[in-house]
Amino acid sequence: GFGNPMSSSCANAPHGAARTDLFNPVGSFFIAPVGVNHLRIVAAGASVMPSSLVSEPAQGLERLPFKSEGYNFWTWRGHKIHYVEKGEGFPIVLIHGFGASAFHWRYNIPELAKKYKVYAVDLLGFGWSEKAIIDYDALVWRDQVSDFLKEVVKEPAVLVGNSLGGFTALVTAEALQDQVVGVALLNSAGQFAKGNDEVVESEESSLQKFILKPLKEIFQRVVLGFLFWQAKQPARVDSVLRSVYKNTSNVDDYLVESIIRPAADPNAGEVYYRLMTGFMMSPRKYTLDRVLSKLSCPLLLLWGDLDPWVGPAKANQIKEFYPYTSVVNLQAGHCPHDEVPELVNKALVEWLSTLPSTSSLQTV
Repeated sequence: GFGNPMSSSCANAPHGAARTDLFNPVGSFFIAPVGVNHLRIVAAGASVMPSSLVSEPAQGLERLPFKSEGYNFWTWRGHKIHYVEKGEGFPIVLIHGFGASAFHWRYNIPELAKKYKVYAVDLLGFGWSEKAIIDYDALVWRDQVSDFLKEVVKEPAVLVGNSLGGFTALVTAEALQDQVVGVALLNSAGQFAKGNDEVVESEESSLQKFILKPLKEIFQRVVLGFLFWQAKQPARVDSVLRSVYKNTSNVDDYLVESIIRPAADPNAGEVYYRLMTGFMMSPRKYTLDRVLSKLSCPLLLLWGDLDPWVGPAKANQIKEFYPYTSVVNLQAGHCPHDEVPELVNKALVEWLSTLPSTSSLQTV
């Protein structure tokens, strides 16, 4: 995903205001809590890195037409969920990263749809899906994608996810093993257990609960409110994207609009706050080792090795833990599907053709 919501200076703020690595995809879901000193914020899926390291994006690829009204909508637990559906054949479900949307797969959907039935879904709270005022945690999106598979896709499928979407794909695959026949991860969020984490996090003192948490919430509302305002300024988003895409011609109105438009929703600020604080307050129960130990399907890692948040060491660690894994290393950052889409499309199609369940149903 894309968000750098607060800066490392928050770790030194009074009241223990953000001593956590929950937003660091190396550790867990997003990026390290960063603060008002950096304001390197972007509300969708790009990586913050020296632009000279990012491979040149493809030119002339077919692109999903941008529709300001969105494509298709499905009602899930009373909430409006947006998704794109293209092509015929074996189903593939694309799951975006933090702050992004189905439109972030703009260069992947048309190519993959030539051989497969492609779905790209907006997670609740993001993109063109409803900005629901609920308490968000990792399982909200797992349940959403699980029900999407049952109610919309209705047949075995492969899940493909970037960053937060990668972690969502994994926990969904673990929960629906009879319907998910393969998972592809692009610089996935999630962390391996660190032994005594749970013990430390379960011991919450009265001081923390009744004094520090309320103060922390006030602090967060002020800081995150300002950062959210920053995130939805077009010039700000454009400037951050230009720092992470080597070929700035790919930073176009389409990409900026796909980030800015969802942020204009009246509930977006509150959703952003709940997304941030929900993970800061919740224990990290769903570690990669726990999920992978229950998984049985083939795994493909399409890894942008230049990602400053989730580097190639993470991919190596996953493969070591879960041998039923193929790895494709790419010269790209946190979002290889938009940085080197032609390489990602090619690798995905090649891997999909090796899966018995996809090749037998593939359209000619």
